Amino acid sequence: MLKSLTLALACIFALLGVSAAGATPPLGSLAWTIRPAVLLDGPGSAYRHRGEVDGAVHVRVTRCQKLWCHVRASSGSGWVSKGDLSFGTVPRGPFTGPRLGYPAGGPGTVCFFEGTNYTGRSVCAGPGHVVRDLKLSAFENSFSSVSVDGNVSATLCRDRFFQSYCQRIIKSQPRLTGSLNNAASSLHVY
Repeated sequence: MLKSLTLALACIFALLGVSAAGATPPLGSLAWTIRPAVLLDGPGSAYRHRGEVDGAVHVRVTRCQKLWCHVRASSGSGWVSKGDLSFGTVPRGPFTGPRLGYPAGGPGTVCFFEGTNYTGRSVCAGPGHVVRDLKLSAFENSFSSVSVDGNVSATLCRDRFFQSYCQRIIKSQPRLTGSLNNAASSLHVY
């Protein structure tokens, strides 16, 4: 009886696209390998070779140091050179992160909300406001919508210190895209 119930639940989860282990999203920032990359045991070429990842495949970046990132891929996990990665929705060249030097705007305000459709707790800021690490302000990975009022814009990034996928927001968004929804860790208002 228990075996039949377990099998039935597994089938229901499979039909719904949910793993039996739970519906928690994968950890880390989405990235691409832009060329085949070597997986290493640590952040540097002196570490032991532990496998490879093909080029132009999705990986999850769990953390980065200056020139190395720890990734999880279907072929395994390990450290790869940051130059072999591209953050965002498509693979592109190395170190092609956001252009952060937008001209100052204003007057105006950008408000970031925890809920969709501009609901829940919020934080508002004007031009020149920079938060390199939202974890220090208790808002990390919590924004779901953004309102833009006036001649302002914002850059919102998945990782601290503007290190990965970033998006320039120039108009209000009642629901952030999948890459940033409940996944932002740094911001800059212009």
